[in-house]
Amino acid sequence: MQLSFPLIRRQADDDNADSLANRLRNRRFQLFEAFAARLPRPLNILDVGGTNAFWEQRRWAGRNDVRIVTVNLEAEPQLFDNVAPAVGDATNLAQFGDRSFDIVFSNSVIEHLFSFENQRKMASEVQRVGKSYWVQTPNFWFPIEPHFQVPAWQWLPLRARVALIRRWRCGWRGPCPDPARARELVSEIRLLTRSEITGLFAGAQLIAERVGGLVKSWTAVGGFQTPEAN
Repeated sequence: MQLSFPLIRRQADDDNADSLANRLRNRRFQLFEAFAARLPRPLNILDVGGTNAFWEQRRWAGRNDVRIVTVNLEAEPQLFDNVAPAVGDATNLAQFGDRSFDIVFSNSVIEHLFSFENQRKMASEVQRVGKSYWVQTPNFWFPIEPHFQVPAWQWLPLRARVALIRRWRCGWRGPCPDPARARELVSEIRLLTRSEITGLFAGAQLIAERVGGLVKSWTAVGGFQTPEAN
């Protein structure tokens, strides 16, 4: 059984080019391109949690002036000369040296790490490895949770969320009758508040993405010259 709402599900569908999620992602990436345009080429990017499909959709796959390494717990096959999938852990990027990438990029990954301590570790590694960084994550205070697609989901007690997902399909997850697995699915997602993000990325520029006047997501940006600068 499906608990989330069909309209919310359609607008959150990354495979739908006309969905709100894709329109917002395209708009964010245009801003990222404006920041990245200030950096010299060739440009080396580490994408924590990235995919071949993402860079292909943004038309950066196959470019000869950009080299991208994507890091995931399981590596994808290599499909493009300039996109190199690698195995790694967002909380421990020890295989990469300090400031070894021009940009560390991450889109909706840091909220998947179960605990604030793991989020702190990822933020520290991002700032260690990158000369600059771009880290986007959903806002805890936006009323519709983007993964489970249930209004006010993240504000419910953990026990209530586990009970719901054991019985219902919530967004992209469930139903999951097994109580231990259901608890794991729910606990994986920990959305961040503005104050938590500013604490993790001290000195970052924080960019708000708004829907209906409310902040849907935050992007912490550091190490770049602003696009408006001379």
